[in-house]
Amino acid sequence: MLGAGLQAVIGVTLRPSGRRESIVEFADRVRVLPQVIQVFFLGGDDDFLLHIAVADSSEMREFVLEHLSAQSSVASTRTSIVFDYHRNSVAASFR
Repeated sequence: MLGAGLQAVIGVTLRPSGRRESIVEFADRVRVLPQVIQVFFLGGDDDFLLHIAVADSSEMREFVLEHLSAQSSVASTRTSIVFDYHRNSVAASFR
């Protein structure tokens, strides 16, 4: 994204009620957001890991509040700012 110089990885935990439906709805909703670079559906403490890119910290705050915390299915989020990254290769598709 041009002008999106701040990246973060956000761990998202969903509420336990209606899990199957909320997992599908959450994934469908966040995949189409222009700030989202990658979406990972996980087993473990977090249900999802989102890699996002935004212009600045205000836009990051707005993203978390409007697109994550505002969803009734979201129990909690944990945001980690990305300072730098390196990718060795791209894994095969899961589908």
